[in-house]
Amino acid sequence: MPRPTVEQAPNDRSQDFLLYVEGPRDRDILKAWARELSPLLARGVAGACVILGGRQPDRAAEHLEDARLTTPTTRAVCVLDRDEHEPPASPSTPGLDFFTWSRRHIESYLLVPDAIRRSLPRRFNDGRIDRFFRDHFPENDDEATLRGFDAKRLLAKDGPLARSVGRPIHASRIARQMHRGEFHPDILTLFDLLRRNLNAR
Repeated sequence: MPRPTVEQAPNDRSQDFLLYVEGPRDRDILKAWARELSPLLARGVAGACVILGGRQPDRAAEHLEDARLTTPTTRAVCVLDRDEHEPPASPSTPGLDFFTWSRRHIESYLLVPDAIRRSLPRRFNDGRIDRFFRDHFPENDDEATLRGFDAKRLLAKDGPLARSVGRPIHASRIARQMHRGEFHPDILTLFDLLRRNLNAR
């Protein structure tokens, strides 16, 4: 099994903080959101990411234990999709916090119609996107519906959005088009936790 991929810059001030994510797309979405909130926060997030290669909280704990052998003050946050799993139990590894999205996937927080529209090519102004929202978006915009909705399938490179507009629209592109006022409270809660760990404003 490959080791987690560490992406820290050698002289980054976040070296005593690690941010565990499931995959590159999760990292790219978080980096895009961080840039909207604060340049300092964006630098900290970019320098702290560790890609686990899937939903593997145990690997995060093992990796942090190894890191603390050389830097005992290292702290970490592990961000996990909920999928159909229960949140991990409180970790026994000192300095490790788990954050599990209340919705199914991180992509579930990209279901913002205005941000999706802004992510489309400028020339794209026909009725296909309206049909996409009508045919594929959750019928109800209440949290109970969105909590279980499969946004990952909807936004896949060959999924309904890509077929509707004739090209894949990367999840990180939608994330870059989101404004702070469009962030779900879960996003702001996570970044409050990251700010405390990074001492970033």
